[in-house]
Amino acid sequence: MNINQPAPDFELPDLEGRLHSLSEYRGRIVILNFWSCECPHSERTDKAIMAMFVQWRDNVVMLSIAANRSENFEAVKTAASARRLSTVLLDANCSVADLYEAQTTPHVYVIDRDGILRYCGAVDDMTFRKRIPTRFFLDEAVESLLAGNLPALTESPAYGCTIVREV
Repeated sequence: MNINQPAPDFELPDLEGRLHSLSEYRGRIVILNFWSCECPHSERTDKAIMAMFVQWRDNVVMLSIAANRSENFEAVKTAASARRLSTVLLDANCSVADLYEAQTTPHVYVIDRDGILRYCGAVDDMTFRKRIPTRFFLDEAVESLLAGNLPALTESPAYGCTIVREV
């Protein structure tokens, strides 16, 4: 995935079977969140991201992408509802995860209003050794774009559970 290049378009179904394409969200900032219903890091960051949405309102949309082949539909639907995620897309064969080279859950990609990829990587700076995050990369990237600037940090290593591509 190349920063400052057009983000590849894709089309995936949501939990009700309605198809969503990345291009239909042009004009808004889009967060692609490669997501898991089982990964504790996804659950932790979902809470932080949903808190950020209070200030972003309608300027930003998040597409959570369930790409783990080991997670069944009911588990995904239950977790999405419990975490109040509005749009969860099913990437059953990992085609979009492969297209974006997503490795972990969470692994986020921030796309500007013109469809250009401006950030990819971790939500924050938490790691195995650093248990309490002190820097929120996702928030920094989105806030920069909302202010009309490019993010100072464009990439960081994603941290979380490995996306299960084969069962």
